[in-house]
Amino acid sequence: MIRQAEAPLPSQYGSFTMIAYANTPTDPMPHLALVADGFDPSEPVAVRIHSECMTGDVFGSRRCDCGEQLDASLRLAAAHGGVVIYLRQEGRGIGLINKLKAYNLQDAGLNTADANTHLGFEVDARQYECAIYILQDLGIREIDLMTNNPLKVEALRRSPIRVRNRIPLVMPAHAENRGYLQTKQEMMGHLLDL
Repeated sequence: MIRQAEAPLPSQYGSFTMIAYANTPTDPMPHLALVADGFDPSEPVAVRIHSECMTGDVFGSRRCDCGEQLDASLRLAAAHGGVVIYLRQEGRGIGLINKLKAYNLQDAGLNTADANTHLGFEVDARQYECAIYILQDLGIREIDLMTNNPLKVEALRRSPIRVRNRIPLVMPAHAENRGYLQTKQEMMGHLLDL
């Protein structure tokens, strides 16, 4: 995977440079880094490693808190010269089609973790090697990681990147996602304080 292209991205949150990373220049779904104006890799950088959630990020689904976390992280990154890395690993790594199948299983009574395993997948199949590569490519050595997921913190702590602090991204629960958030807290160890 290498840096393939980049361009300025003025947004409602602030000004970013969007950088696409992929193995080939024709890859239709590259990983992305949104680097805010004011970025200085010689200092600790506020970083969000966000896994794609089309339903939440694009369509505003209330089944999860993903879109709200992305919104909050883009605001924080813009305000502090940070970086949002957008990894193309939909549905905790199972893809959009299987995620929709998992939604149907959840509607039939399974929680989000059990729905994934019922379909033959891990509860969380995400990988973070691409994010670590992107951080290193950007010259980042130390981060304040925006996450509620202790597994993400641990994955970064096993890398050459130093995690100085964890910045919580706890969103208010809604009727439609309270069970999902409780499963993330109770079964997956997410730091949510529900």
